[in-house]
Amino acid sequence: MFSKNSKGSNIAGEQTPAPKPSPPSIISADLKIVGDLSCHGEIQIDGSVDGDIRTKSLLVGETAQIKGEIVAEVVFVHGNITGQIKAREVNLAKTAHVVGDILHENLAIETGAFLEGHCKRMIDKSAPSDAKVNVFGSDDANRRLAKIKEGGAANVDDNKEGAAVVSS
Repeated sequence: MFSKNSKGSNIAGEQTPAPKPSPPSIISADLKIVGDLSCHGEIQIDGSVDGDIRTKSLLVGETAQIKGEIVAEVVFVHGNITGQIKAREVNLAKTAHVVGDILHENLAIETGAFLEGHCKRMIDKSAPSDAKVNVFGSDDANRRLAKIKEGGAANVDDNKEGAAVVSS
């Protein structure tokens, strides 16, 4: 009857509406799930999950108990996780309790959060190989980084701010 053409409008010439984003999926505090979860949107967990989770955005509430691997774009942790976290952005709140490794691009940890495991920054392959980051915006850090790349030595002691230099 009505069909879409390549421009996203129907035969009558009306524009078709864009799909609405779905509301977050919520696992309440009294729910226990044994099995893997997969979602293209957002999941909020306040209950218990024994299984792997793959989603775009994950919010782990203070009452949550998760045992399994988490793969997501963004993870906010307020509860307990036992297992590896792989995400572009990971935020651990002061009530977070994580036992497992975290692979991340951006990591924020509030004072009081518990973490037992390794943190490893995933390198974005699209970033230029000579990219540099200076902690505290120090020009001195950039000069020291240039000396290191040229084969010279640069000590942390010679930096007034005590800033570390990170290169990717």
